[in-house]
Amino acid sequence: MHIVADASSGPKVVLAHGAGSHLEHPTLLWLSEIVREAGGSVVRFNFGYREAGKSMPDRMPKLVEEYREVVREIQPAVIGGHSMGGRVASMLLAEEPVASGLLLFGYPLHPPDKPHQLRADHLPKIQVPVLQLSGTEDEFCRRDLMEEVHAGLDHDLWRLTWLNGARHSYSVKKSSGSSKIEIRRTMLDAVRTWLRALQVTENLKELNR
Repeated sequence: MHIVADASSGPKVVLAHGAGSHLEHPTLLWLSEIVREAGGSVVRFNFGYREAGKSMPDRMPKLVEEYREVVREIQPAVIGGHSMGGRVASMLLAEEPVASGLLLFGYPLHPPDKPHQLRADHLPKIQVPVLQLSGTEDEFCRRDLMEEVHAGLDHDLWRLTWLNGARHSYSVKKSSGSSKIEIRRTMLDAVRTWLRALQVTENLKELNR
């Protein structure tokens, strides 16, 4: 499995790619830059189907096991990713607490145009801090449906940040009055604040051991 890790210091953050993406995709690189600027050290990898030159993802159990292998090798502080990559990380953390935090960029709550096929049953099982950054125009995450799901989650753990006018890959709807620069600034502030809070929590746990 192809894994690319930063040489920089900071908590290790694994970011997995979306279904039609890969570790060098511009969206994943853009998100990685934000995490690095926020103080994290980014690890990226390709799922096996991408390494094999395929465009169709494997079934979720296989993807979860591949993510688990990366975690065993890297031992990151945070796991997550964009779209499908974040979903796989969430399913892994719903099974076992293999990392201290979950970072979700554009969580795919449902397929486009199929808003009632929710991918949310496992989310309440996640028992680590979560930061979810979703656009208000995300075709994979209708805001009212995500708010309903979020209402049933532990708000002490799960932080949901909405990005005004942003679509699934963070392009911005012009009529929103927002811009990608503003979206990026909001994301950077949210990730930086969340990572710092996560580090404080982990440091306190170490002191109490």
